[in-house]
Amino acid sequence: MTGIEGIVPILLTPFHDDLTIDYGSLRLEVDATLDTGVHGIGIAIGSEIFKLTPSERRQMLRAVVDQVDGRVPVIMNTSAPGTAPAVELAVEAAEAGASRLMIWPPDFFALGPDAVVEHLSRIAEAAGLPIILQDVPQAPISPALALRIAEAVPLVDTIKVETNPTVAQVGAMVAAVDGKLTVLGGAGGGTLVEEYRRGARGTMPFASQAALFMQVWTALETGDEGQAAALIETEILPVSRLGFQSGDMFYHVHKALLCQAGIFRHAHVRPPTALPEAITRSELARLLTRIKTTKLTEKEIA
Repeated sequence: MTGIEGIVPILLTPFHDDLTIDYGSLRLEVDATLDTGVHGIGIAIGSEIFKLTPSERRQMLRAVVDQVDGRVPVIMNTSAPGTAPAVELAVEAAEAGASRLMIWPPDFFALGPDAVVEHLSRIAEAAGLPIILQDVPQAPISPALALRIAEAVPLVDTIKVETNPTVAQVGAMVAAVDGKLTVLGGAGGGTLVEEYRRGARGTMPFASQAALFMQVWTALETGDEGQAAALIETEILPVSRLGFQSGDMFYHVHKALLCQAGIFRHAHVRPPTALPEAITRSELARLLTRIKTTKLTEKEIA
């Protein structure tokens, strides 16, 4: 396998009060993420890229690439429902310095495997960058199709599994691709331990939890599965449960974490978004208090 492995967090995009990108906060986020020792950094759906203008996408990617300065790969999601716009996005990402692309198949119409392979082939030929396939609910990739893509498009070397049930899908994917693709988990990373047992070689969580996921990964790679499972159960799943309970709540939750850490100045989510209602706001406040208290206790123990 030649694909990317380990913990590759997806950056969240900070916004000023006027909803323009807050590059000062973004810089702090990149630094904090790199400081944890991650294996890569991504800009994708978790970054609200579908709410950014074309020029903002280019500017944000260039800013991240310049700051990372080759220390780790920078992955850019360039998915689009049509081949021509997908090729344009991919070429722009390559010109801006992205190390890899992440792409899910066209999702506007249900297409057969031939069309998916052609779509990816054209993107790979135009951009010349390694590609991470994204197996998502709106455009699922069967293990059989993943194997066919890997054989037909050599630049596709990794697949991120996010269709449910993710654990079973990871196991089936690993068995089917037979080493021709590196398999990563997704969907927030809450089942990384189970996916790791079945052959997953990493995950792509939110950057707000990069340090925790690096602890989980280190524990898994050193054979301490119990420690990895305990960290996920006590530190990661409480955040995931709140973040995925409705709509796009996960943006609000993870940006609140970054605000509490002093990395983001604001937790603004660009519209359209479902603003948390009163009960959810109180649940988020309790979660943040719990996390803050836990960190203070850890400092006292140290």
